[in-house]
Amino acid sequence: MKPRKKRLIFASIAVVGVVIAAALMMRALRSNVAYSFGPSQVIAGAAPSDRVFRLAGMVKEGTVKRIGDGLTVEFVVTDLKKDVTVHYTGILPDLFKEGQGAVTKGRLGDDGSFIAEEVLAKHDETYMPPEAKDAMKAAQTAAETVKN
Repeated sequence: MKPRKKRLIFASIAVVGVVIAAALMMRALRSNVAYSFGPSQVIAGAAPSDRVFRLAGMVKEGTVKRIGDGLTVEFVVTDLKKDVTVHYTGILPDLFKEGQGAVTKGRLGDDGSFIAEEVLAKHDETYMPPEAKDAMKAAQTAAETVKN
């Protein structure tokens, strides 16, 4: 085989390899994406019912309840317009408390409640997760639009 033909074959194999690797990376990234929704969006049906997503908002005062074994917790996340009940089994972050911002990652249950796999809490008294801040802002804008 001539050297030119060998280089052409090698270059073709390299290009095919790069294309396959890029396709596999894009597939892996797409499957790990978890979009964020607020309670109003979840109630309106904008959130996927068959995939993992993030639910962001404030933990409603007086709604945190420990169930059974002490690891199972039920609480309500609100955007001051709509509420979604969250069920979580595990250890809550130290900074998790009522009246503060929280982001939960999980799926919708058959009964419309949110089954969380992970709960993230705020960092300090002035911080609110961007997802929670956006959800609260969207709910307030929608409420003002309805009033006008």
